[in-house]
Amino acid sequence: MNDRAANMLDLSAFWMPFTANRQYKSAPRLLSKAKGMYYTSHDGRRILDGTAGLWCVNAGHCRDEIVAAVQEQAAEMDFAPTFQMGHPKAFEAATKIAKHTPGDLKHIFFANSGSEAVDTALKIALAYHRARGEGHRTRFISRERGYHGVNFGGTSVGGIPANRKAYSGAMVPAVDFLPHTLNIKEAAFSKGQPKWGAHLADELERLVALHDASTIAAVIVEPVAGSTGVLVPPQGYLERLREICDKHGILLIFDEVITGWGRLGTPFAAQYFKVTPDLLTMAKGTNNAAAPLGAVAASARIHDAIVNGTPAGIELFHGYTYSGHPIATAAACATIDLYEREQLFARSAKLAPVFEEAIHSLRGARHVIDIRNLGLIGGVELAPRDGAPGARGYETFVRCFQKGVLVRPAGDILEFSPPFIAEEEQIAEIFKTVGEALNEVD
Repeated sequence: MNDRAANMLDLSAFWMPFTANRQYKSAPRLLSKAKGMYYTSHDGRRILDGTAGLWCVNAGHCRDEIVAAVQEQAAEMDFAPTFQMGHPKAFEAATKIAKHTPGDLKHIFFANSGSEAVDTALKIALAYHRARGEGHRTRFISRERGYHGVNFGGTSVGGIPANRKAYSGAMVPAVDFLPHTLNIKEAAFSKGQPKWGAHLADELERLVALHDASTIAAVIVEPVAGSTGVLVPPQGYLERLREICDKHGILLIFDEVITGWGRLGTPFAAQYFKVTPDLLTMAKGTNNAAAPLGAVAASARIHDAIVNGTPAGIELFHGYTYSGHPIATAAACATIDLYEREQLFARSAKLAPVFEEAIHSLRGARHVIDIRNLGLIGGVELAPRDGAPGARGYETFVRCFQKGVLVRPAGDILEFSPPFIAEEEQIAEIFKTVGEALNEVD
């Protein structure tokens, strides 16, 4: 698509998600093609992808093996129901996923997005307690600045105020929040996990005392909070949450929609931190974002309590028309095969020190007040402009795009999550470009 074609494109019908629509449509940024580490803009420029699309294209864009799998499946069978029916790719994909999930989380329930995976996990947690005769456990504990998607369940346990404000009168009841773990004063420019902050997990004991453990179904956290600006857990923090949950019979849910599938150099963050949850959500990298797909991995204890605790008939009244969609699961099978064949998780781990050094090269750059990173996830926090929070981050994002690099703004935080196929020179180029942009933004 050239500039003339782009100018003729009608932008009015598409109400864009998480976008300042009026601002965007006055000066649109259009992507027309993608391959490997690069997008191509509508005017023919190569755009180096510093965000793996939206935290999701872990193996790089338009990989031939995944494209072929999608094409073959679409030609063979476009759709098959999974309500009282099945098709081979759904079972094959679940088996391939379960090969990589931690501990005994080997039962896979398919959804179509991270948002749906979170709502599914919340429902499974409630169903588990009811199956055990503890239906009074209905409360969820989440965390401030947490992001768990945009369905009503995920929004209710999400801790980003702007995401909740318009819907605050209709949230799921009985939700409380742990404090977030970011403290720039105590842990600015930490490389990897901060040493300060493990004690914040003990706030869960306070909430247990307040609400009584018998009312609490689950705690849900992102091992590394991504969309809220890359909040890396302090050393010992997740381990302490696991201990407290075990002590009080509370389920622990890891939302690994971002951290899943190699982002920390292991299949899931649970393996990196050596902390195994009871339920684990995934999406994005599960099939390299080739088609909408999400899933929940459940432990044998949870699965068996629900399935074996039902005398006959449907055990869990939940699911989606597209749960285990043939094209999405075919893409998942091809993606996981690609991860294994090219050892991309090991490559992610090998690139992590290179990424860390490159992102921290921006320390001392104009406007930068903190840098945070773990694995191939990083955040650069900028001082907000007086009276205009978020403006500086947005303008830096636009300037980087103009210079040929895609970054992701979250207010005044720039987020980075490159594909695992990145070369060291490309990682260096990402942060060199960011530094140049910061010098040009007031």
